[in-house]
Amino acid sequence: MARKCEICGKGPATGNNVSHAHNKTRRRWLPNLQRVRTVDAGGRTVRMNVCTRCIRSGAVVKPA
Repeated sequence: MARKCEICGKGPATGNNVSHAHNKTRRRWLPNLQRVRTVDAGGRTVRMNVCTRCIRSGAVVKPA
């Protein structure tokens, strides 16, 4: 599974862990993806990996 929202395309962000001694190591911030059942354009129920912002904003139509 690619860690990417299937609606908005949001993916991992990269940066550094910075210690108190200012040592830097690479790290990733992963998006908060949820596997939810949605209704597609044809009216079928499909499972998608969607970020929580898309769920909250109403971009995801859930089945009744």
